[in-house]
Amino acid sequence: MCSVFTDLIPFVFENKYETKTIDFANPKAVKALNTALLFKDYNIKFWEFPDANLCPPIPGRVDYIHHVADLLKTSKITDNLNVLDVGTGASCIYPILGVSEYNWRFVATDIDKTSLKSAQKIIDKNNLKNRIELRHQKELSQIFKGVLNQEDCFSVSICNPPFYKSEADALEATTRKLKGLNKASYKLVRNFSGTQNELWYKGGEKAFIHNYLYESSLFKEQCVWFTILVSKKDLVKGMYTSLKKLGATSIKTINMGQGNKVSRIIAWSFQ
Repeated sequence: MCSVFTDLIPFVFENKYETKTIDFANPKAVKALNTALLFKDYNIKFWEFPDANLCPPIPGRVDYIHHVADLLKTSKITDNLNVLDVGTGASCIYPILGVSEYNWRFVATDIDKTSLKSAQKIIDKNNLKNRIELRHQKELSQIFKGVLNQEDCFSVSICNPPFYKSEADALEATTRKLKGLNKASYKLVRNFSGTQNELWYKGGEKAFIHNYLYESSLFKEQCVWFTILVSKKDLVKGMYTSLKKLGATSIKTINMGQGNKVSRIIAWSFQ
């Protein structure tokens, strides 16, 4: 991978098992590795955004994309696919992976204008303007309202929500992660970085998800499947209860696993 992205070279070293690796507690090393993965496997030529923004782990993100593709295939939705990405971030990761792997068309939203500028540059530099459209969500409390038009029609929506309820909550999770990497003495820095809008939401993951569920019911005719990534397993039961009350006709749990991390995609439809 160093041959396709030479900026990775300074971060590579040989560990005690004589295996080449990087320091996964170092945000710059993590970003360089993920950039190299995009360059090598996904036909991306440019992927730059501020170091403060969240650097998504490529294997987990492409896993979500593949599971969504399977969901659409099972539902016999294979032509003229339009995908809505809620909270695309500065990295624009889901749209660029979705175009690379399946040539889907995307509308991607975000509340942060600076993140959208970075995402637009990535789109432009990779000649993806005819596949990805960006829209600014002006209201922090809204998900679909304010960015969807009456004529919009999507095969599926995807979303990787903020998982924390506050900065303190995010820092606590970082402390646990560094301890797991045997880097407890390191300066308290998130190895995947991340800004306030990307990491936390008033009320945390649960509040964001239930807002997402409710608003999906207001746009039930404009999207065949709604999906969202859920980190906390104990939220799933409440989601099913809420979705049934909102009139969802089909609800699915799609389990995902990357290394030691276990999460799941919840998908539902009103059609």
